Amino acid sequence: MNLEPIHPDRAVELYLADRAADVSEATLYSHRSRLGHFRRWCDDQDIENLNDLTGRRLHAYRIWRRNDGELAKPTEKTQMDTLRVFIRWLESIDAVEQDLHTKVLSPSLTADENTRDTTLTSDEAEDVLEELEKYQYASLKHVTLALLWHTMMRRGAARALDVQDFHPSERYLEVVHRPESETPLKNKQRGERLVALPGQMCDLLTDWIENKRPDTVDEFGREPLLATEQGRIHVGTIQHYAYLFTRPCLYSGVCPHGRDIETCEATERDRASKCPSSVSPHAIRRGSITHALNQEMPEKAVSDRANVSKDVLEQHYDRRSEREKMEQRRRFIEML
Repeated sequence: MNLEPIHPDRAVELYLADRAADVSEATLYSHRSRLGHFRRWCDDQDIENLNDLTGRRLHAYRIWRRNDGELAKPTEKTQMDTLRVFIRWLESIDAVEQDLHTKVLSPSLTADENTRDTTLTSDEAEDVLEELEKYQYASLKHVTLALLWHTMMRRGAARALDVQDFHPSERYLEVVHRPESETPLKNKQRGERLVALPGQMCDLLTDWIENKRPDTVDEFGREPLLATEQGRIHVGTIQHYAYLFTRPCLYSGVCPHGRDIETCEATERDRASKCPSSVSPHAIRRGSITHALNQEMPEKAVSDRANVSKDVLEQHYDRRSEREKMEQRRRFIEML
């Protein structure tokens, strides 16, 4: 087979463009981020043509990435699995030898290792939102994080909301799959739903829309609920807000890790994720789901609200201890 030369940067961009029609924006963002490490490695190794990739070189990348990022096994698996998908795509355009993807190895995980434990607790969420309400009430930051916590939404779903999707008199949000205007939902039409809102969230959204929301539209003429002066908020901005405002030093004034706040790298611009206690939007979602379960919201109601299957809910989102579950069951038994 005659291979056609291609530079790593060009290959990744073509891959992402090809995948854009089939995956959510959040997934595309994740793939871009993970493959960014691969591009960095290629540059470090002076690889300018992916025709030169071999199984041995791919193994060298795996070791380099593991050592470079001190990766946990689940993270390493995710990154190598994405690379495998990318290499398989390269085979389809005659950029690498056929079946090279089978030589991309990733670690096997036990059931426990496949479940991430990072979660924003209800107490932490309360502290974060109180801080924002006190000092940045109804700002885009405040509205974004309050929305994630109170609705259990994925960041892509929150980003997809328009002003018209908010129904204040009936106190709910309408989540709609609109791929034609670049706001797809992860589960597409199956992700569409009506999400009831507590009164305080309705008041916050109303104050945001009436007093602080920029009067902007996106490139499709839609009015994004989470809007910036430039248009619809970016998923990366949502992630930045999550890491930024879940740092304990911000809402408590102290560092639980014994760091000097004045010199800590996590206080630098765009480095909030370096704080061991800061969490991603997904951890906020996981914490919100766990909080609802702890408050004895039925699992079916949580599953529908969060748009996640019962099996996935139990494996990846339910952070209640076995004792907590038992005590909840006990209360129901005593009611019989």
